[in-house]
Amino acid sequence: MRFQDMVQQAAQRNQSLLCVGLDPDPQRIPAQFARERAPLYAFCMAIMEATADLVCAFKPNSAFFEALGAPGFEILQRLAEDAPPDVPLILDAKRGDIGSTAEAYARAAFEQLGYHAVTLNPYLGGDALAPFLRYADRGCIVLCKTSNAGSADFQDLVLATGEPLYMEVARRARDQWNANKNVGLVVGATHPQQLRAIRERCPELLLLLPGIGAQGGDLAAAVAAAVDIAGAGIILSASRSVLYAANGGDALPAARREAMHLRAAINAARGA
Repeated sequence: MRFQDMVQQAAQRNQSLLCVGLDPDPQRIPAQFARERAPLYAFCMAIMEATADLVCAFKPNSAFFEALGAPGFEILQRLAEDAPPDVPLILDAKRGDIGSTAEAYARAAFEQLGYHAVTLNPYLGGDALAPFLRYADRGCIVLCKTSNAGSADFQDLVLATGEPLYMEVARRARDQWNANKNVGLVVGATHPQQLRAIRERCPELLLLLPGIGAQGGDLAAAVAAAVDIAGAGIILSASRSVLYAANGGDALPAARREAMHLRAAINAARGA
């Protein structure tokens, strides 16, 4: 099944546009998982099982796993194998390289690890994306206007066309890279004005929205700016606010409550 179809089905089934990001800091793993043989794996699996009926996707951030070396790579693979089968997994790796290197990254993400989608950095150009785009059933989610404050350093630079660089990325994603209808864009929920402009320019592209929760994005404003004509077309990601909602208490009920709260808030903004 195609990634976009998996997202749509999960969103409809769970009445949710929420994505829970898995950014497990080893220093913040709840004590209840400390005695597990693989604490990070146990924690992430438990979070997924506790929230699988509340989300449209999960998004493990590869950096937190790669920092562990070979065991971390094994955990990434195990999560893909053991995750709830009807919720798509996005590998947040921000890959971007050329030639055989890009081909190897694509094989690693889609074939070796088995993820349904991956985030990609377009800075090296279309040939760096091509090995990923060839996987027609997998999602290729391209960084466009990211949620961090420093995104303005390059992404807001005005081109000779009079438009910012991020809008050129959006245009190419829509017109040049989406032959297999498997391209989406990463646009920070911290930038509702830019979100609205990108949605107007790309009415049919799936948008991944990080920046809610710990980064301070305005959920209602982001949803209102980014949803498509059907009130969907977005994946709104929250990580730390869900993972560490317990503040020392029982992690799983707290994570579930926070996910339920976010889902309700997103749906209220969609209705508004």
